[in-house]
Amino acid sequence: MTTFTRPDPIGIIQPDIKVYQAREADTQAVAQLLVRTAEWLKSQGSAQWNALLRGEDSHNTPEAIKRGEVYLFMKGDMLAGMVMLMQKASAWDRQLWGEEGHESSVYLHRLNINREAAGGGLGEAIVRWADSGIAFDGKDRIRLDCIASNPKLNELYKRCGYTYAGSASNAMGVYSKYEKRIGDSSE
Repeated sequence: MTTFTRPDPIGIIQPDIKVYQAREADTQAVAQLLVRTAEWLKSQGSAQWNALLRGEDSHNTPEAIKRGEVYLFMKGDMLAGMVMLMQKASAWDRQLWGEEGHESSVYLHRLNINREAAGGGLGEAIVRWADSGIAFDGKDRIRLDCIASNPKLNELYKRCGYTYAGSASNAMGVYSKYEKRIGDSSE
């Protein structure tokens, strides 16, 4: 088990869950969580993150950590969850979203929960933190995609106030696209 030494958290999303920006020293622990999540998804019959099991990472997580775009959710010393909030569209995003609206968008990727922390609403808490607990200059929306065949995941994003923006497909499957305006006091 990896022990984390942290400065002060940048947020608290549940009484026992603190938010930290990932550092390069966290890369291995993040990679392990991603692979464990991919293994769990596979055991549930989903091929959603199978590329990670082959060592392929379409979102280049180590580089995202270096750019400060990965956030960790810690329960004591346990990495309970993580999310990636990219301020520039990746090739993946452009493929699914086309060429419009990227300059004002943050892209949410790799939301995942350690199975030891599952069942307590942490996924929803992370999604809600992403759109209200942190701000990005010049950005007025968060975009995300998820596998269209997972009704629970699609429902999570709708419950968190994301608007369905259609579907798109690539060689990996069919994806639902969601978008939410941020920084709007009417939300």
